[in-house]
Amino acid sequence: MFEQTFKNIDDILHKDAGCGSELDYVEQTSWVLFLKYLEDLENDKATAAELTGKAYSNILAPEFQWNTWASPKDTNGNLDHHAALTGDDLADFVNIQLFPYLKKFKADAISADTIEYKIGEIFSELKNRIQSGYNLREVINRIDELRFRTHAEKHEMSHLYEDKIKNMGNAGRNGGEYYTPRPLIKTIIKVVAPEIGNTIYDGAVGSAGFLCEAFDYLMNSKKLTTTDITTLQKKTFYGKEKKSLAYIIGTMNMILHGVEAPNIIHTNTLAENLSDIQEKDRYDIILANPPFGGKERAEVQQNFPIKTGETASLFMQHFVKILRAGGKAGVVIKNTFLSNTDNASVALRKLLLENCNLHTVLDLPGGTFTGAGVKTVVLFFEKGSATKKVWFYQLNLDRNLGKTNALNEKDLADFLVLQKTFGESENSWSIAVKDIDSNTFDLSAKNPNKKEEAALRKPKEILTAMKALDEESEAILNSILELI
Repeated sequence: MFEQTFKNIDDILHKDAGCGSELDYVEQTSWVLFLKYLEDLENDKATAAELTGKAYSNILAPEFQWNTWASPKDTNGNLDHHAALTGDDLADFVNIQLFPYLKKFKADAISADTIEYKIGEIFSELKNRIQSGYNLREVINRIDELRFRTHAEKHEMSHLYEDKIKNMGNAGRNGGEYYTPRPLIKTIIKVVAPEIGNTIYDGAVGSAGFLCEAFDYLMNSKKLTTTDITTLQKKTFYGKEKKSLAYIIGTMNMILHGVEAPNIIHTNTLAENLSDIQEKDRYDIILANPPFGGKERAEVQQNFPIKTGETASLFMQHFVKILRAGGKAGVVIKNTFLSNTDNASVALRKLLLENCNLHTVLDLPGGTFTGAGVKTVVLFFEKGSATKKVWFYQLNLDRNLGKTNALNEKDLADFLVLQKTFGESENSWSIAVKDIDSNTFDLSAKNPNKKEEAALRKPKEILTAMKALDEESEAILNSILELI
């Protein structure tokens, strides 16, 4: 049911003049979905309060509650078409009254880790792009069919939302940067192995895939106490995101996964001067996939000791600085990080090797990131002691990865087994830091154990094979013609 509802909503938005792409569909679905979620959350809280004999005070004023403006019901529990706004009346209410009202919550909230603050921030970051009030009415009616009351419903909804984010990435434009393949994220988390009580941070949060998967991992890590659950809700997950759409999607994704008021801030992480980061600002775990190929302005570069316009290189400096001593990280980065010869890249590798134990490098095949024609590696490191030895694993698959043939967890199973003991195999090997070039700190992933591939055939051999195939095809065709 949920899947069909989402498809129907996309079909409605496709017809609307204000929505031109998959990115718009996700954004507009998100804000309506959020308000429906808020309605169900308030109903749950009111019921819980009633059971304990306490009074519950609604977050939203009566006229702005979902069951007043979006989906008023008649005595039979069906949509009251006489009371429900539609057309221009609905569009005007949403644009002129609802959004300005919701924006005010940000200034009035007591702290950033409250649902009130999230309401204000989300509705300060976006606008209603659905131009037709009739299309908006259809979208609202579809979303009103959805329920967020049970764990199973929330679980299914979060998976469908993930699918929409994935499709958004596949749709082109800059959507691909929002989506890291979930099998890869789950594998990274298993290696880093966070524990309840750790603080977990992603400074390039995107759709919050790392934080959502880490939340699921910890929720299933043991039998949780009430204190554990409060810790996971309030004091575990932290993120920063520069782009408005990604911020909204990341926040919504975490909420659908079960984090009521995500600690995600809409800000440019790289605008923070590294020298201002103090011990209280640091985190136990870093999980991230910073943007590929971005360029930062000169004034942003001034915040970093190693000057470079490459966004990912600036993020790496940020991560090393903001990771607590003894803390652990899993970071996806372009594989050129291992071998680039420019001064900044050399200095950055030196910084990482001297300040952290870079114990594992996972070398990923091309096509891991759908729509992004770059090869990547995952760096696993712990802060506090210099690197002595780096273990490499080269993921060699017997197929090409792509949109219809994506990376899966089974592909990474061998890596997980060998990584526990840094075992050597046809796909894995180790390098002692004392043996690498101390001028370049080159860490190129050159597999000494990989079997030599068969030499390419000569053109003459290829032509001979083609001729043989043609003759075989002709013989088959003649035999068929004889039968006719």
